[in-house]
Amino acid sequence: MTFEHQGLLYRRERRFHEVTRERLRTAVRGDGHTVLAVADPAALLHGLTPEERGRVHVVDRDTLYDAPGRTLATLHRMSLVHDSVTVVGQPPLPTDGAMENREWHRLESVLSTALAPTRMRVLCVHDERRLPPGTRAAVLATHPALVGEEGVRSNSAYLGPAAFGRRRPAPEPLPVTSPVHRLEIEQSLPRLRGDLGSLAHSVGLPRDRVDGLVVAVNELAANVLEHGAGKGTVQMWRGPDRWVCDVFDERGGLHDSLAGYRPVDGLRPRGYGLWITRQICDFMEICGDEAGSLVRLHFVDPVAGRAREGTAEGARTTPVGP
Repeated sequence: MTFEHQGLLYRRERRFHEVTRERLRTAVRGDGHTVLAVADPAALLHGLTPEERGRVHVVDRDTLYDAPGRTLATLHRMSLVHDSVTVVGQPPLPTDGAMENREWHRLESVLSTALAPTRMRVLCVHDERRLPPGTRAAVLATHPALVGEEGVRSNSAYLGPAAFGRRRPAPEPLPVTSPVHRLEIEQSLPRLRGDLGSLAHSVGLPRDRVDGLVVAVNELAANVLEHGAGKGTVQMWRGPDRWVCDVFDERGGLHDSLAGYRPVDGLRPRGYGLWITRQICDFMEICGDEAGSLVRLHFVDPVAGRAREGTAEGARTTPVGP
């Protein structure tokens, strides 16, 4: 078995249960490492025998699908630890943010190339009834095979990395709720690290994320100095639900918007910094044109995000009086 990335689009819960239970049964009978990461795992496990249930590793869906870069790194680690792996996963439903949607789709688009040498089979399940307009096309474009009524079939709509590989000239504008702080990228990386650490504390970035931010920006700044224009800037600010850090290279040589989505081994040291950076931040965008390259790091504030979701839920459920 080599890497397989398949999609299941369903409209009936019965269909969802039939396909995924059979996939789980086949995997545990083949003595492979079997992972289940869906919103309601109990409904699927209920149809398995006690022995089969005992061999399925249930992973919290939000833990596996924490952030695109970390999701890929987790799958990659599974492939290194186990001879063969089967994953039945339910990727997150699209959010309100276009950038978040795009990065999750980018992750899906690169799986078949990023994990090509591995003995892993990933089945992504999607409830068509809950997919917003346009998302179904994105699912089709990023899965090389689909599970239909007659079994697994090749997907003629599959585009792979080309589906979301185009580099945007600039990221979407984001609200700013604090002053925008600016640092210069010069030859002294230790000074930049020190200044950035102090700056991150001043804008309220949680302590447990400051070191990660410093490591990520240090990697990006080193790329600017070694492979880019040799000079650039770092800008950081607070938004309503996240902290944002921009690293700008005046040369604009970073053209690959999918950089950092491919595992790096010891024989290919180039690209290691971007691979690590995607795991440190929650979302990473690569934008630019001939005037320069910009890498934007997003550190999402989970507290603000939950408060926003609660407000939205209240707005949907509170009855409106006459």
